[in-house]
Amino acid sequence: MPTFYDMGLSDPIIRATLNMGFEEPTPIQEQTIPFALKGTDVIGQAQTGTGKTAAFGIPLVEKMDVDVEVVQGLIVAPTRELAIQVAEELNKIGRFKHIRALPIYGGQDINYQIRALRNRPQIIVGTPGRLMDHMRRKTIRLQHVTMVIIDEADEMLNMGFIEDIENILREVPEQRQTLLFSATMPKPIQNLAQQFMHHPEFISIKNKEVTVPDTAQNYIEVQERQKFDVLCRLLDIQTPDLAIIFGRTKRRVDELCEALNTRGYSVEGLHGDLNQSKRDSVLKHFREGTTQILVATDVAARGLDIPGVTHIYNFDIPQDTEGYVHRIGRTGRAGKTGLAVTFVTPRELGQLKLIEQAIRKKIDRKPVPTLIEAIEGQQRLTVERLMKVVEEEDTLPYRELAEELLEENDSVSLLSAALKLLTKQPNVTPVNITEEAPLKTRKSRNIMARQQEYRKWDGERGFNKARRNRPKPAQKVNKY
Repeated sequence: MPTFYDMGLSDPIIRATLNMGFEEPTPIQEQTIPFALKGTDVIGQAQTGTGKTAAFGIPLVEKMDVDVEVVQGLIVAPTRELAIQVAEELNKIGRFKHIRALPIYGGQDINYQIRALRNRPQIIVGTPGRLMDHMRRKTIRLQHVTMVIIDEADEMLNMGFIEDIENILREVPEQRQTLLFSATMPKPIQNLAQQFMHHPEFISIKNKEVTVPDTAQNYIEVQERQKFDVLCRLLDIQTPDLAIIFGRTKRRVDELCEALNTRGYSVEGLHGDLNQSKRDSVLKHFREGTTQILVATDVAARGLDIPGVTHIYNFDIPQDTEGYVHRIGRTGRAGKTGLAVTFVTPRELGQLKLIEQAIRKKIDRKPVPTLIEAIEGQQRLTVERLMKVVEEEDTLPYRELAEELLEENDSVSLLSAALKLLTKQPNVTPVNITEEAPLKTRKSRNIMARQQEYRKWDGERGFNKARRNRPKPAQKVNKY
């Protein structure tokens, strides 16, 4: 298998890949990078977690001229979180070549972005609305762009951004290289490629299973009113290092956060009503492990790539297959194993079957966990923590006290008391969780709801204003 050395990359890029821990290219990187380095347009079809950011990021940084302090590369991404993460990875790739990438997105003070643009980054990673806002203000000029990447094109289609992508591409010099990445290839995406790309090379990376192979997938059939207690038992039994719980609505996220905090879990929520500073704070706590559980809506978690997530809990079954694949793709990454558990009410079993058919995989049914199993799970965790202290920490200052206690008590009774004291007992404090009706699978209504939250989430006031002020087409008048 070829390595990054075999691709003819410069020393600063090779050094960056080694520094980032890349050992060998993933399939999408292996196939995309050579074409991109030659200047060929590329259409890449690949699921999340396949390494596509580096697939376009490495050739993009390689082709940037550090001595030309204008915007030479442009990446359009659907959400602010993805824009931030892509920019972070590009800055790692460009570290030793001194190539800089700047994320531009709605929800952040535009004056702050204008000041950051004065540092003359070579690459802009932007969401469509805020990018168009800067273009109208002429604070971002695209006449020197030589390479454009459209990332997660199908998501931007779902969000209603295709017209904006077209407008952006019309402002970029025609003599450019274009790379487009999408998990699916619906007709509007094909039309976009046909209109704005020149003889593109099509690269498709398909797993035998649509979903992540290193993620075990289970479901539990449970009544709506039982979901929360079952979730708490699973958390006590499985004791995840880092977990994401997905809820269908913002209200659901808020109520779950309050209820889990009431029962003593370390949890914060993420949804479209949070301002950017609060969102950054929540993600920082989760990445650092200060918060062990993140409760999120699909839109808020789009593009999240946080290493170390061990468990995914679908408190509400996803509205569509793409949502399911996106959710469980947050774990089981980089060769590590993960576990995804989906709660399904009896009336939602049909939706589960549709997901199974689409991902070509049987999702294993598991029984509802018992309270006894939850207690046993916490006991196991206590024993593991105790043994870790014995093996790794200096207990010498406590030895004299321990010997005194053993003179008056037998060792088994003393250790049993310590285990009881350290073991977290299941908390059954009453909580209020509003019951939601079973999922309705009317596609049009689902898409409208997603678009509505996406627009609020992106926070792009200039973009929305421009749409409202867009001239209406002339109406035909019947003279007769």
